[in-house]
This record gives sequence, C-alpha cells and structure tokens, in this order.
Amino acid sequence: MAITRDLLIGGKDVPAASGRTAEDLDPYTGEVYATVAAAGPEDVRRAVDAADAAFEEWAALTPFARRAIFFKAADLLEGRGDQVADIMAREAGGTRPWAYFNVALAANILREAAAAITAPRGEVLSSQKEGALGLAVREPLGVVAAFAPWNAPVILGVRAVAAPLAAGNTVVVKPSEDAPIACGLLVADVFREAGLPDGVLNVVTNAPEDAAEIAEALISDERVRAVNFTGSTGVGRIIGEHAARHLKPAVLELGGKNAVIVLDDADVDYAVDAVTFSVFMNAGQICMSGDRILVHESLAEEFAQKFTAKVATLQAGDPNHPHTVVGPLVSADAARRIAALVEDAVAKGAKVLTGGGQPEGAVHPATVLTDVPKDADLYYQESFGPVCVLQPFADDATAVAAANDTDNGLSCGVITENATHGLAVARRIRTGIVHVNDQSVADEPMAPFGGVKASGYGRFGGRWGIEAFSNTRWVTIAGQQSHFPF
Repeated sequence: MAITRDLLIGGKDVPAASGRTAEDLDPYTGEVYATVAAAGPEDVRRAVDAADAAFEEWAALTPFARRAIFFKAADLLEGRGDQVADIMAREAGGTRPWAYFNVALAANILREAAAAITAPRGEVLSSQKEGALGLAVREPLGVVAAFAPWNAPVILGVRAVAAPLAAGNTVVVKPSEDAPIACGLLVADVFREAGLPDGVLNVVTNAPEDAAEIAEALISDERVRAVNFTGSTGVGRIIGEHAARHLKPAVLELGGKNAVIVLDDADVDYAVDAVTFSVFMNAGQICMSGDRILVHESLAEEFAQKFTAKVATLQAGDPNHPHTVVGPLVSADAARRIAALVEDAVAKGAKVLTGGGQPEGAVHPATVLTDVPKDADLYYQESFGPVCVLQPFADDATAVAAANDTDNGLSCGVITENATHGLAVARRIRTGIVHVNDQSVADEPMAPFGGVKASGYGRFGGRWGIEAFSNTRWVTIAGQQSHFPF
C-alpha cells in the first residue's frame, strides 16, 4: 500500500490547498511507492508565511539551545539507517550501502553545523575615530529557499537546510519530485522529533509539471532572502536567473564532467579500484562521478584490461539485493538516455569495452567506452549514469588540457604514488575540488564544497556554509561624542 504524505507547514502536516496529489514511483518496479501533496503557489505563500513568522524567535534562540537540537537530530538520523535504506531503495533505486553512507555523512553534517553554531564569529575592527570600537558581526538573513535533489537524498536534503538553520535562518525546502520523502519530509521529520520549533523548517512537495511555477513563486517572494540549489546545470541556470532578478544571493552546486587522471607513477591495481568506485557508485548518479578516465599511455593497456574485467563483474539490478553494486537509475527514461549516449558514441566511432546494449527498465549495465570522438554527445555531456570513457595521454600537459576541456569544473582525482607530482598536476586543474592519490567522489562536512564555471558558485560546508547564509554587518560604538562641521 502506498504511503501518503502531506506538506509540512508551520509544524503541521497539511494537504495542498487545491487537494491535488502527485505519485512517487519506485524506479525498479515502476509501482507507486508514495502519494504526496502537490503544492501550488498559494501553498508556497503559506510556507513562507510560517517561516517568516518563526524567524525572529529562532534567530534569537540561544546558540546552545539551537546546537542541542542539531545534536539530537544527528543522533536520531543515525538510528534510522534501515528506514532510510528502505526509502532510498523505493524512491531513488539506491543500494543499501549507499543509503547507510547517506545516513552517516548526513548525521555528521548536522554535527558540524551544530559546532558552527557556537564557533566564534565576527571581528573587532580598528577605527579612525578616537575611542571608537568597530565590529563586524554575522547575522542571519531571514527565510531561505532550499532545493534538494534526489540522487544523494539524505546527504543533500540535510545539506540544503543545515547551514541555513545553523546560521539562524528559517527555511522552506522544495524537495525533488523523484525523492520527496528522502530529501525533504524525512529530514523535516527528524528535526521535528529533535524539537525544532514549528515553522522553522517547512516542506513543499509538488507535481513534476508544477516544478517551474513552484520554484519561481518561492524565489520571488520578497520575504525569501537567499537561495540554495543542488542539481543539474540546466535547471541551476534558471534558479540563478530568478535569484539574480530579485537580487538574492544564491549557492548553486551543479553538474560535473569530472576526470580521474591516472599518472605514469600510479599503482595500477589501486587505480582500478578507485576508478571503479568513482564511476559506478550509485550507478554513476553523483555530481562528482568520474565520467572521463585519463590514463598515461605507459599504463593504458594494463589499466584497461584490469578495469574492464572488474567492471564486467559488477552486479546490476535490484537495489535491495546485498550483492547489487549498480542499482537502477532514477527512472526508465534516465536509463534510455544513457543507452542513447552510448549508441551515439558508437555510431561515431567509439568502442565498447564492456557493457552497452539496451537497459532493462531503469537498469543499465556498467559500461566502459574508448575512442570517443569530440563530436559524440557523451564527450562533453555529463552522463550521470553507469558509463565512462577511457582516454590515454602522453604527458602531464596533455592530461591537464583534456581534464580542463569542459564547461564544468566540479571535482577531479589525480592518482599517483608521488604526492609532489600529483599536487603539481592538481594545481593546474580548473575545478572547485581536487583529490591527489584518490578518485573524484568525496565529501566531508567541514570542507568547502562547490564548483567553478558551469558547475556553479558558492560553497557548502564548514564555516563557508555559515558565511553563505548569513550577512556581515558593520556596527560601531562611539566612546565619546563626535564633532560635526555644521
């Protein structure tokens, strides 16, 4: 029997004003997993009303009281691993190891945000006026609009709201239509159980066909003072344009066309394991996934043989099966899109080393290609699926040029046994994130996370997240009366 969930507004579960609902489908079975309320613009206004009304009291709450809520929420979430695994499998096709990783990292995001609440903020400034004291203080912005994606739903659902709430803001979150429970309602449930006051966090779910209207209504509301969005570059451009039109700061973490570079001094067996994880974790549906594997020509043949042999053994299918590595994509349409990218590349001269073929429903096999020409769609387009391209290179300069040959700039891995060599290459890569002697997929809650170029701007994580969702004010205190010219 399908789960039924309403909107969360002002601490209460309420239906959409119109009474409309939307179906949340299981990508593996195609069955309806849940029915959620389909909000309209009037519901967005109600959610912002609640957030705005709760702001003053939440912002004034003592830091230690706010911190206690975050710590409790982290502990509660950590205890829900099995529940989250069930939800993620049914909503987004996530395997159980991926779900447990989501829970662990999301709990630590909450703990890092809790620590930031009571960390020192602000500065004492010098002044040209005798006896005067200047202060630079951080203050919350107000209501924040947050957009959470489906692919790492608990990690990114928590990340969408943690720093804004920790900074003293209230939030209205619009979760993805493909995982409204895992990346929205579940997160709010945990906070509600932890004692978050009513109205501080509100969740507005919607039907897919209403997404653009809901986003515009939320961003355009004059009481919303900042925006954060994690998702595709195409949608991120639209969100960024809306925010800019209304003069609202935004943090945008968008798509990637990430490279993993295997240098000539790499350990091949380690590189094979690292790249396999980078490309195929969560069926390649991670913004940091390795799309392009650049291997020094001296290692290319050995790497290709060992890598394709390992990839050919990866089990694809039911996300609940304990041996499944490559679960279903978020939808059958997504799997067909991957198949079309592979077909286009092959038609233009690429070779399939393993995988390929037609998907079964939402399941596409792990696929490795080589000799992909620049006119193939896959060369520049983010795959966001279980497919990668092998490309040999002759020297560091060629590898750097190939890695930078993309509009995106999110993450990169440089695999080498020589850290000095790896760092020299890493410094030349134009991405917001780079990992030496590791692959491209990594996240830590205290680190500045985000990209450059078409991968977005702004940073989540640590003090950078708090700064993104607070405002710096200059406050002065005169130690004596001033003298004026008239």
